[in-house]
Amino acid sequence: MKKALFLFFVTAFSVSLLAQDPEPYRFKDFKTLACTPVKNQEKTGTCWCFSATSFLESELIRQTRPSLDLSEMFVVRNVYRQKCENYVRRQGTSQLGEGGLAHDMINAVRDFGFVPEEVFPGKKDSKGVFNHSELEKNLKTRCSELVALGKKGMLPKNWLSQIDSILDAEIGAVPEKFEVEKQSFTPQEYVEYLKIDPSDYVSLTSFTHHPFWEPFILEIPDNFANGQFYNLPLNDLMRCLNFSIQNGFSVEWDADVSNAGFAAKYGLAIVPKLDWKDKNTAQREATFKNVEPEKVVSQELRQQLFDSQETTDDHLMHITGILEDANKGIFYQVKNSWGEISELKGFVHVSESYMRLNTISFTFNKNSLPKDVRRRLGLEAGDVNIDKTSAPAPTQNSPVENRKTKIQPAARPAIEVTPSKPDQKTTKD
Repeated sequence: MKKALFLFFVTAFSVSLLAQDPEPYRFKDFKTLACTPVKNQEKTGTCWCFSATSFLESELIRQTRPSLDLSEMFVVRNVYRQKCENYVRRQGTSQLGEGGLAHDMINAVRDFGFVPEEVFPGKKDSKGVFNHSELEKNLKTRCSELVALGKKGMLPKNWLSQIDSILDAEIGAVPEKFEVEKQSFTPQEYVEYLKIDPSDYVSLTSFTHHPFWEPFILEIPDNFANGQFYNLPLNDLMRCLNFSIQNGFSVEWDADVSNAGFAAKYGLAIVPKLDWKDKNTAQREATFKNVEPEKVVSQELRQQLFDSQETTDDHLMHITGILEDANKGIFYQVKNSWGEISELKGFVHVSESYMRLNTISFTFNKNSLPKDVRRRLGLEAGDVNIDKTSAPAPTQNSPVENRKTKIQPAARPAIEVTPSKPDQKTTKD
């Protein structure tokens, strides 16, 4: 008996030592979805458009459409104009900057259409880089002047054309017609040709300062259009993410990347259990190289960091797959828009803990959501049977109550125009 106990403790001690040995990350694909090549937004804050365009390009691939290269700058140019008009009409009290959200791109496609990259590259110099700092400054200056004139009752009738002149000079004039494979299109006709339906897309989030299972206007600076987001409990939000990817639908992601756990140069994003300030030099150097325990992220912790403004909407990216680490941790394959950096050539492996803590919102094709979620949100008619088994991927989900109720379909939340806060700092990408 003593010998058995001795062998047990020796084995336990050996296992403990082994557990402390450095263990590098070793990923294997669980589910990988097709996407277009990584691009570079360069010196602009237009991640929202680069990522959302990539998202729609993957939607077209999923629908067996050819792999296309669509113009981000065509959308950016139209949204900049919208922001300027909004800023002047609200007498300088709305957001005016480079940042934006996924629904800005979806709404622009609905309102203005789409064009291929070759039709509208959006650069004065084809060999130069995207840099909108001077453009942003010029737009803000002119719009502020127009606000001042408006308050004096002297706003010129051609004030929108003045904004167009600035945008045309920097990004280019919007094409009325163009040709693709000897076929002529307007931007709106091209969207119809591609069979993109903007009403197919919805944005979901998870915060406790609003009721769950209802839409609300998310209070973040870049939500200049007052877009609404459906609010779900965190476990259900993650269930939607896993379900969507495993059923062949990629997902658009709005997140915080300004914390110590995100390292694009290593292609990794984690939430270490030991805070950065508490790590010694060796531990800091090992971060992003060797596997380490991560924090368990609760709904309460997530809300706490959002309320304290530690979690903000810094950056938008495109989720294109699920990965597994050798230690059986779940990671997500994320396509960034900072060029082909790191060994992953522009992709980032994001842990489940990081995704739970730092997600501002996801944008989904509504048809990719679990049926019970679609029905409970009013996106589809029918009985609601809420069952955690609809999430095929392993996750931190806790049991979900079983309910059955009758739901009628509801229209997608509309963009509402309400007074917004004074201009604040834009997206920090």
